[in-house]
Amino acid sequence: MSAFREGYGRVLEWVVIALMAGLAVEVTLGVVFRTVGYALSWYDEVASILLAWLTFYGSALASVKRAHIGCPELVDRLPRQARRRANIVAQLLVIAFFMLLGGVGASILPVLATDNLVSLPWVPVSAVQSVIPISAALILIAEFMHLVDLLRAGPAAPAGGAALSDGLH
Repeated sequence: MSAFREGYGRVLEWVVIALMAGLAVEVTLGVVFRTVGYALSWYDEVASILLAWLTFYGSALASVKRAHIGCPELVDRLPRQARRRANIVAQLLVIAFFMLLGGVGASILPVLATDNLVSLPWVPVSAVQSVIPISAALILIAEFMHLVDLLRAGPAAPAGGAALSDGLH
């Protein structure tokens, strides 16, 4: 599973890099065109969409790397068995949340199918908003991998296992 996690993380890194590069190019073009007096009508809308996509896909990458902000101090003070149970329960709650988010995100797409962007009327809003169920699914893959790691660790797992904040230290 380690090889899959590494490859999966690498793909998400490239997606995030591409979104960052696209946002940088788009903002630079917007500034240049506005400076010379020819403002791009679609600049603001596309920039906000790219930033939102970067946030969602970046969250998926952070999930793979276990780099989300966490506060493990309370759980780390628990006895080993209670700490393991608390980590598994927390992981199940995270999974439940992203399943709900993905389901609701997918259910709203047909409602948005008739709406289009204001500045780019040929782009459906549902295509833009598809980032929600897609990123939820990507995050779920990462979170299920972590749940498997937690379950495989068994009751004799060492203190301070892979907490959400581990990637930040």
